[in-house]
Amino acid sequence: MIKLREIKIDALNDSVEELEKSILKKLKIKKEELIDYKIIKKSIDARDKNKILFIYEVDISVLQQDKVLKNNKNILKVIDSNYEYSINGKLKYNNRIVIVGSGPSGLFCAYLLALNGYKPLVIERGEDIKDRINTVNKFWNDNILNENSNIQFGLGGAGTFSDGKLNTLVKDKNNRMKFVYETFVEMGASSNILYDYKPHVGTDVLSKVVSNLKDKIISLGGEFLFNTTLTNIIVNNNRISKIEVNNKQLIDTDILVLAIGHSSRDTIRMLSNYLDMKPKGFAVGFRIIHNQDMINYSQYGSKYKDILGPATYKLTYKSSNNRGVYTFCMCPGGYVVNASSNKNMLAVNGMSYSDRGSSTSNSGLVVTVLPKDFNNSLFGGLEFQEKIEKEAYKIASGKMPVQLLEDYYNNKVSASFKSVIPNIKGEYKFANLNSILPKEFNDAIKEALPNLGRKIKGFDNPDTVLVGVESRTSSAIKIERDDNLEANIKGIYPIGEGSGNSGGITTSAIDGMKAFESIINTYKNNC
Repeated sequence: MIKLREIKIDALNDSVEELEKSILKKLKIKKEELIDYKIIKKSIDARDKNKILFIYEVDISVLQQDKVLKNNKNILKVIDSNYEYSINGKLKYNNRIVIVGSGPSGLFCAYLLALNGYKPLVIERGEDIKDRINTVNKFWNDNILNENSNIQFGLGGAGTFSDGKLNTLVKDKNNRMKFVYETFVEMGASSNILYDYKPHVGTDVLSKVVSNLKDKIISLGGEFLFNTTLTNIIVNNNRISKIEVNNKQLIDTDILVLAIGHSSRDTIRMLSNYLDMKPKGFAVGFRIIHNQDMINYSQYGSKYKDILGPATYKLTYKSSNNRGVYTFCMCPGGYVVNASSNKNMLAVNGMSYSDRGSSTSNSGLVVTVLPKDFNNSLFGGLEFQEKIEKEAYKIASGKMPVQLLEDYYNNKVSASFKSVIPNIKGEYKFANLNSILPKEFNDAIKEALPNLGRKIKGFDNPDTVLVGVESRTSSAIKIERDDNLEANIKGIYPIGEGSGNSGGITTSAIDGMKAFESIINTYKNNC
């Protein structure tokens, strides 16, 4: 098999036939000499709005491969590569491995352990997926919050109610990312995530994927306990020995994987009695909503805007008061959703279905918060998040506060929507967002918007809608761990977003895989 890169096809002419024609031309072979091909990567080059290109990379099987390689110096021979590991652990463990949390990091750690006979127990404070979806919909419709099962907590973690983006900036020397994508496809995701430059799954498909992954783990001997909250840990001789759940039940364990998620503030505060932690930076701001058609036009131009699907963007700006302002978790054709998990506090997020079919796009428009902003105190970041979430809740009487951009600048409550009619899940109310964030944060956002409007025409349109408050971009705490991902208490492995060591679905899943590798290199299978 050989690898062929930089196959460029005009987006207007993109088709299977055009791709095959380009392959034959580049390889200088006849159709009957082409045995098969597989798309490895597909990206968009939109620098020239008059000729937007799809760029393909493909692996190809041909007759007389050596002859083709000899005649084409820019073609590479494919070396098959897959995720590999070996079980080298020597230590015995007497009690079952427990994983706290069923987000991406917890699920992938549990899946690999189960595949290798370790039969983990996964505890999750939220509900299984069907019950969780019903609970979330009830919250959006009736504003009745379940603090233990919501957008943040439940099977699949916070990412289940998101756009489901899988792209990551990490290098994949060990093919972990490839394994994550292949597992998602095996569990029901579209195979195009294996080659799309910016793959996404969508909340509707993600819910099926995580349910199938849970069922697979159970079929391999794993177990799930839902509505089960970690409330304490018991340590003997600097090693984990038991955990307490729901303030009453004790579970013996020698190996505890903490995949708790960044919104488990009560759990983090409890764990601080035992584990070494430090404050870390994060970002806060609002969700900004635009008409998707405007974003498409700005990114692709009039010639291509209706054929390339919902466009994405990622923007950054450095303000004069030295704050980083950037867009976060952009949801093309998506919805802004009430993502609260604490009573009398309000947080929002973005979500898209697999078709990205809504008329509006949204993204977080956020400002960096550094530990020095809260005097480097351990819980200063958590308290900062809680303070702004309480203010967001208060100013809109428990509903999501919304404001037009023009009125945000003029410090007044909006009266009605204009050219941008937002798509929002949950109750909302017009309010003045200026009161949520400290003035210097508002100043940074207001300074950034005209600059971002020069990058994407219409981004700072006065009719643009802001929704508050985006406060859960990442954890405000980092749990310390060594090179083997083990905390200062032996047998405890803090992973994923809640530990402050990853961000996003893919990097969190990879972090769970690394924890699996560390466990099997320390402990042999006793099950």
